Amino acid sequence: MKTRNEVSAGGVVFRLLDDEDVEVVLILTHEGRWQLPKGWIERDETPEQTAIREVREEAGVDSEVVGALDSIRYQYVSRYDDEPARVHKQVHFFLLQYAGGSTDDHDDEVQDARWVPLGDAVRTLAFKEERRIASLAEDALRGVLTAPTERETR
Repeated sequence: MKTRNEVSAGGVVFRLLDDEDVEVVLILTHEGRWQLPKGWIERDETPEQTAIREVREEAGVDSEVVGALDSIRYQYVSRYDDEPARVHKQVHFFLLQYAGGSTDDHDDEVQDARWVPLGDAVRTLAFKEERRIASLAEDALRGVLTAPTERETR
């Protein structure tokens, strides 16, 4: 069996509803799994640019990079080629802040895209490593939401 390496990028897109509530975007694949939006890095594209593009395509929303979260690695057997291949995949994930758009504008690559409370997302995601990434986003956002404002520190 052939082996190939793939590198992708994606993101945890968040929006603040008020000072305490946070929602993130999840996508529902045609296989019936809730996942984080992600996809292949194209030629001459940075992982950050890929994350923003893939979120726009798969989830229908525009976003801005806040920072890197972590990367995950996994293997699977590709069944899409004429000849099956073992794929070694690495996915770089970023924390992204919502900048506009609607989850109704997702592409046909996914069945659905929707906003869910961050805590629910951590429990809903199909894959353990993506749940870990969502937990990292939750930890990062907890620090942002509890940090004193400039006015409070004066």
